[in-house]
Amino acid sequence: MKNYTITVNGNVYDVVVEEGASAGAPAAAPAAPKAAPKAAPKAAAKPAAGGAAGSVRVEAGAAGKVFAVEAKVGQTIKAGDTVVVLEAMKMEIPVVAPQDGTVASVDVSVGDPVEAGALLATLN
Repeated sequence: MKNYTITVNGNVYDVVVEEGASAGAPAAAPAAPKAAPKAAPKAAAKPAAGGAAGSVRVEAGAAGKVFAVEAKVGQTIKAGDTVVVLEAMKMEIPVVAPQDGTVASVDVSVGDPVEAGALLATLN
């Protein structure tokens, strides 16, 4: 049996893994989660390229690199339209507008590395 500590989305879990358990053996229940450590403060966002930031945030769902910026400041877009395309593990991941609006700012450029949750653009 081996014990591991795993952190998922800021939540810490103690996990016990049994080696060579038979298919009929019940799996061990995970231990109760520990108190999650406080997240480090995020770095200040880059100033908006197009002026004032909008009220609707478009954020990265995963860490990666900006592959393409599909929307431009002032462009009217509909919910589901691609705003930015990220590249992660050789896959292209479209980041779409959460609602209809006008692009108020684009806060990244092609080639920029981004973390999950990073601000990519804002909409009005």
